[in-house]
Amino acid sequence: MSRISEEQVKYVAHLARLSFSEEEIKTFTTQLDEIIGFAEQLNELDTEGIEPTTHVLDMYNVMRDDVVEPSLPREEALKNAPVQEDGQVKVPLIMEAD
Repeated sequence: MSRISEEQVKYVAHLARLSFSEEEIKTFTTQLDEIIGFAEQLNELDTEGIEPTTHVLDMYNVMRDDVVEPSLPREEALKNAPVQEDGQVKVPLIMEAD
């Protein structure tokens, strides 16, 4: 029994704005099904008494104190922006409204 369908792969590809051929969809469906199967094998492990971890290494965020400092004047910050509008950098639309 497949854990993921071609329709689900197409849906996720659409959300990510990716275009694939039917052959690629079949390949990705098979590969993703195998990946999900490997991940499901982890449920078979006895993890009783094992403390959860978020990272295998002890990592700590090194943060500096938040200090207010003078910033660039708006004109200076915008002088190299290719397109400006109302004192802001204008960028291309990346999301479509439904």
